[in-house]
Amino acid sequence: MPLALLALAIGAFGIGTTEFAVMGLLPDMAAGFGVSIPLAGYATTLYALGVVVGAPLMTALGTRFTRKQMLTLLMGLFIVGNLLTGLAPNFGIMLAGRIVAAFTHGAFFGIGALVAADLVAPQKRAAAISMMFSGLTIANVVGVPAGTMLSQQFDWRTTFYAIAALGVLALLGVVKLVPAHSAKAASRIGSELAVFRNPQVGLAMLMTILGFGGVFAAVTYLASMMTEVTGFAPSSVILLTAVFGLGMVGGNLVSGRFTDRAMMPMLYIALTGLALVLAAFTFTAHDKVGATVTVALIGFFGFATVPPLQKRVMDQAASAPTLASAGNIAAFNFGNALAAWLGGIVISAGLGFTAPNWVGALMTVAALGVAIFASALERRTASRSRVVAGGVPATVADQPVAGQAV
Repeated sequence: MPLALLALAIGAFGIGTTEFAVMGLLPDMAAGFGVSIPLAGYATTLYALGVVVGAPLMTALGTRFTRKQMLTLLMGLFIVGNLLTGLAPNFGIMLAGRIVAAFTHGAFFGIGALVAADLVAPQKRAAAISMMFSGLTIANVVGVPAGTMLSQQFDWRTTFYAIAALGVLALLGVVKLVPAHSAKAASRIGSELAVFRNPQVGLAMLMTILGFGGVFAAVTYLASMMTEVTGFAPSSVILLTAVFGLGMVGGNLVSGRFTDRAMMPMLYIALTGLALVLAAFTFTAHDKVGATVTVALIGFFGFATVPPLQKRVMDQAASAPTLASAGNIAAFNFGNALAAWLGGIVISAGLGFTAPNWVGALMTVAALGVAIFASALERRTASRSRVVAGGVPATVADQPVAGQAV
């Protein structure tokens, strides 16, 4: 594999670390600024909203530059955002730094995937893209626990300085190793926007918002839940974030293997499992062993939703997938923001640190309902199309099954 893929993977590692690190830093950040835990949770909420806004805006901007130029710009903004977060003299500036860093997230993964595919022969493109995205999953096993450890050994600001240093390393790698591309980062903006006329694209993004968003209702407040409810020592949060990350890696591997064979059944299984595990976490959070197992399962089922959710959008927007792909990453983060905000509300209402688990479970059940509706609508549309094209009703044998391309 080309060394340029390593630069992309390092960038993905840094972005994954800055996104998820807050779940282990939240109590220290709240104490440092003298704010409540729910208010400190805006460090997650506003980051996610920054991805929602930044993904389409930066992707549209990318149509005017080469892919290498855009990756260089995105890594520069990433460094600035994390330095601003670490150096922030007050809570408001810290949130501003989080938003700046978030603006790079969606476009980096969207454009980086295109660059990764171009670096290798056609038969190796999937492996190249997978290598780049491995940085994101490894971040949850190594980067997030390491960030929590740095916070406990020094302070939470040190974590963001270290993440900025990762950004510098990725930037140097992009400049030195990624070849210059004359191609633009996306198709014409009109073509990219046209795919959103397909209602299935919107339904797929709604599944993403509700499905993966449910994960963040729980994990945003994981450190507080584990120390205040379960009775873990603050130092144990490092281990728990690693357990969550290992679950994510496992869910990604299993789901990635089966999504191409049966996309919608895989999504049904992942969403059902996630809803059940999040509901159970309300009870298992009172036991250390039960909580640890549940955290791993949340990571497993949560990330098992990602391949089918992303593939669903790509399939429905196949004619111009760049903006839709970045938009779905924005949808993931809008769900994260919504879940973190709702979780903060139920905690502030006095329902306790386990209450966000029910928020996550209900969001996931809603995502499952949208998935079932979208599949039914797809089958009905396909049936009507066949009647118009052939002049006779389609037989039962002709009907596509859930997850089958139509």
